[in-house]
Amino acid sequence: MRLHDSLTKDLMDFPAHDGPVSVYACGPTVYHYAHIGNLRTFLTVDLLRRSLESAGREVKLVMNITDVGHMLNDADVGEDKLEAAAAKEGKTPQEIAAYYEKAFFSDLEALNFKREGTTFPRATENISEMVAMIEKLLAEGKAYVTPKQDVYYSVAAFPDYGKLSGNRVEDLVAGARVEVKDDKRHPADFALWIRNPNHVMQWTGPQGIQGYPGWHIECSAMAGKFLGETIDLHAGGEDLNFPHHECEIAQSEGANGKPFSNHWLHVTYLVVDGEKMSKSKGNFYTLSDLLAKGYSAAAVRWLLLSAHYRTQLNFTLEGLKAAEGAVAYFRELAAALVGVADRHAHEDFSSDEARRAFSEALSDDLNVSKALAVLHDFARDANRNLAEGRLGGASAVAARAFLAEALEKNFGIDLSAAPQPPDEVLKLAAERQTARADKDFAASDRLRDAIVALGWIVEDTKDGQKLKKA
Repeated sequence: MRLHDSLTKDLMDFPAHDGPVSVYACGPTVYHYAHIGNLRTFLTVDLLRRSLESAGREVKLVMNITDVGHMLNDADVGEDKLEAAAAKEGKTPQEIAAYYEKAFFSDLEALNFKREGTTFPRATENISEMVAMIEKLLAEGKAYVTPKQDVYYSVAAFPDYGKLSGNRVEDLVAGARVEVKDDKRHPADFALWIRNPNHVMQWTGPQGIQGYPGWHIECSAMAGKFLGETIDLHAGGEDLNFPHHECEIAQSEGANGKPFSNHWLHVTYLVVDGEKMSKSKGNFYTLSDLLAKGYSAAAVRWLLLSAHYRTQLNFTLEGLKAAEGAVAYFRELAAALVGVADRHAHEDFSSDEARRAFSEALSDDLNVSKALAVLHDFARDANRNLAEGRLGGASAVAARAFLAEALEKNFGIDLSAAPQPPDEVLKLAAERQTARADKDFAASDRLRDAIVALGWIVEDTKDGQKLKKA
């Protein structure tokens, strides 16, 4: 596979060795529901993992759960988002974290994220590893304790600071990107351990200081614990490039004297209706928001993966409707192929070229646009051959197998599942059934039109009325 590296800014062969591939992906901060921008990043990681496994590689994936620590850019000023959410909802931080972690896993299950073989460590369960790394950085002079007993990383002790993001230490002046605190040696120095007696969550930290970890140290410690001091790939949203990932590099390489990650992957922001997603604009969506509107999780997954991860995705409800249609289209083709498995016909339809082209597209920096174009061309040809009776049993079996490999195994789209009508459609269908029984055909036609307007088709069969996604 050729994969763009955020560090070298170039396409690189990945992975560069045989054997298991280690991937660390920044997971959710469990103080609120994940929004569709977060989900796009998580699904891109899932697509990469599935593509590597389809090529025969074993993948060890770790995605952390951030359930403590400052979640702000420099991780040492402002309020802790978990603690703030707990105060707002009248709960403890632990209750907040447990609730939104459960919601996160519910989203992953609905979106068919491959959880098997994935490790999801919680920050609160790996405090000792963080403390050990901080102690090591202190011993090597790369960190310092302030008079207030906060522990900071000294960016001046790491000459390579900025190599991922391109930010130079000398440019990070007071007031530019970070708030200067009196006890910081440099504006860019960042917190490893924070002493705050008023903070609800407390542990015994480096040098016996009571407090809690900074945000950045959590990922460095957990990546090292579960994957080793040097990993194959680190992934996350582009907003994490700086300062979070830059600080991870400084901590990990400063403590271990080895490259932290051989490859970096960052997923570009999405916009909604051409604008930045914002609650104030009314264009902020979670998965549950979209499911409540009657859209399927499969369609959400399709749309979030439909644009290249390094390009901006414009998320629209119109696009989501189109994604519903695409999912239904391929499910219908898969069912039709099963239906002719025993047919004897002229065998002139092959899946081999499509299979090769699809694999090449995903191996080209996860080029999903090209991969989906291959699938649509294949489906058009398959449907034409089906209609003309030229696709026999053997070809149908091979074609269905290719669709399963491409869409189920790689894209995570279940071809056997049928979309379920929302309650509004079911209510209209029940009213229409009553109208037909009463021979009120004008009402029946009106209700049919209302159902069609909601994106569903009513088919009257000898077994009764059937609902089908338009």
